[in-house]
Amino acid sequence: MIYILLSISCSVTVAVLLKLAKRYKIHILQAVMWNYMTAIILSYIFFRPDLKEIMGVPSTLSIAIGVLLPILFLILGASVRNIGIVKSDIAQRLSLFIPILASLYLFGENFSSLKIAGLIVGLVAIVLTLSRKSTVKTDTGSYIYPILVFIGFGLIDVMFKKLALDKSIPYTSALMVIFCISFIIAALILGYTVLIRKKKVELINFFCGIVLGCFNFGNILFYMKAHRAMASNPSTVFAAMNMGVIILGSIIGIILFKEKVSKLNYIGIAMALIAIILITLSQKYAV
Repeated sequence: MIYILLSISCSVTVAVLLKLAKRYKIHILQAVMWNYMTAIILSYIFFRPDLKEIMGVPSTLSIAIGVLLPILFLILGASVRNIGIVKSDIAQRLSLFIPILASLYLFGENFSSLKIAGLIVGLVAIVLTLSRKSTVKTDTGSYIYPILVFIGFGLIDVMFKKLALDKSIPYTSALMVIFCISFIIAALILGYTVLIRKKKVELINFFCGIVLGCFNFGNILFYMKAHRAMASNPSTVFAAMNMGVIILGSIIGIILFKEKVSKLNYIGIAMALIAIILITLSQKYAV
């Protein structure tokens, strides 16, 4: 569980940095591109991957993840702009349904009654925790964004799980390949905004991208380590990550950003904690 805790901490830190970026008018796309460059450098420094493996033809799965990561980030940003952060966050967290179904039907995991109880409590917790009023007016067409967020985040979770199980290439080398592909995609998109839309490249975005990249690197690394360490229980990783991010993210939102929290939200946070306890206990006791 230590890998899950570390991944949760890094994930919430990334969310906090992105929220602060909006406040200080940081250009997100530029920061994201430098974030991937930082992740590439960190991968090489800490893992010293075999360059022959890196230069080889990447797997279809690595290419798909590398392309999807920056595009999914832009979709999430569009969703926030069109329907608000609350509904977008709900769509992202409810994407847990997809990897849970994959755990059952794709990875052949056996669900104990204790784990099923934990998942049910957890899904209710997600709805209650994220049940907040949104002042953003939306039209029917805007709901394509949260649908894409729901599908995209669900698929990326399943893809990372499959990549963690792939023994043909060390996951550290696979991570570096993914970061390289994501950097290229982000650079191409940024090139369009600079050349066509005349957006200026600013140095502050570079420094913000470095900080963002350090925590994003940790988030993905520990997430994959968790899947390798708990290979036979992918639903535990999926659920614990989502519940943990909700609990820690909510606490930080309340303390640092003075976010308004209703009684339902507090009940949801408590239920998320109970869900994590149940799912953790299911690792030790099969019921």
